[in-house]
Amino acid sequence: MTSNPAERPPQGRPALLLIALGRIVREEAERALEAQGLSLRHLSALGHLSREPGLSYSALGRRAGITAQSMQATVRQLEQAGAVHRVTPAGRGRTAELRVTDTGRRLLHEMDHALSSVETALLDGLTAEEQAGLGTLLHRLLTRSLRADAPGRS
Repeated sequence: MTSNPAERPPQGRPALLLIALGRIVREEAERALEAQGLSLRHLSALGHLSREPGLSYSALGRRAGITAQSMQATVRQLEQAGAVHRVTPAGRGRTAELRVTDTGRRLLHEMDHALSSVETALLDGLTAEEQAGLGTLLHRLLTRSLRADAPGRS
């Protein structure tokens, strides 16, 4: 690590550690994807559409935590790249039904490979058991948090 106190990891507080690590991983992931002319927004949109074909801009935006307008710009880039196909005709006030193309599936595979390199660097030095345990704990925390955020829960 660095000797600059401002760049040292926070001690002990899991929330602060996750925030700091999340920032680092996000920056590394963005850098790896940027080398391919892509971003985490592209990955998010393609990932959601590959699992749930036909999602609208609004639904994609909600899942990515951005506005429908921002998602429209992201999807337009994916359409221009041939990664996404609009099933419904374009038009003001119409809900766009979007599908991932073969090109989009290839891009998803390439993005997955880029993220794997980030993950490999992150987990370097951990045993296989530590890696599995970390994955299990993070999944459990994320699942609990998503359930707590579900509509109808307070």
